[in-house]
Amino acid sequence: MRVEVLFFAGARDAVGARALTISLPEGSTVEALLSHLGGVYPAFAGVGAIAQTAVNEEYAAKNQSLQEGDEVAIIPPVSGGAMAGNFRVVERPIRADELSEIVRSPADGAVLTFSGVVRDHSEGVSTSHLYYEAYAPMAEKKMAKLAQEARTRWPIGDVAMLHRVGRLEIGEISILLSVASPHRAEAFDACRYLIDRLKQEVPIWKKEVGPDGEFWVEGPGEAPANGERVK
Repeated sequence: MRVEVLFFAGARDAVGARALTISLPEGSTVEALLSHLGGVYPAFAGVGAIAQTAVNEEYAAKNQSLQEGDEVAIIPPVSGGAMAGNFRVVERPIRADELSEIVRSPADGAVLTFSGVVRDHSEGVSTSHLYYEAYAPMAEKKMAKLAQEARTRWPIGDVAMLHRVGRLEIGEISILLSVASPHRAEAFDACRYLIDRLKQEVPIWKKEVGPDGEFWVEGPGEAPANGERVK
């Protein structure tokens, strides 16, 4: 049988390709695939020993059996090293161009960057500035996990995210997200997915401040946390 294998980060470097079609005996498991790759590509053995795997966009155990046409993603850990620095909560101003060089590689034909910028109104109410607060260690882990999930859905390259906390003035960047990919369609899809999931799952909170008072924005629809503005 034949399976399609996607490689990311260190796994991609170890085999020298983003994707390969691998032939295996019927009934082979994920572990058998990893062993095969380690035999063909010696540099992959160390990566494969610590990598997570996903089969058809779902995380899989090493004893899971594979079937003809399955798509297997090899996902190295994102914690530690340079990759950990790709997902950060910062207290400083964010530049619009500071992530594109981090994620870009010679294999990428697209680098898509999204900037979330502080505006002067929300729901028809004037805003003078925003204040962001985060549970930073968990937020950075969550951002890294979302990037992992995106890589199981699309054949993209590196991802990087920055989110600023503290007081932000009108026009300043609150969130910066860059996605590299061989093709633009996957970069757009992954970027949209990541920013939407970030707003739903990452523990970062926003307080809006303006002439009518101030309130924390929490939950779907960005309603005031307590239903009314604090005067």
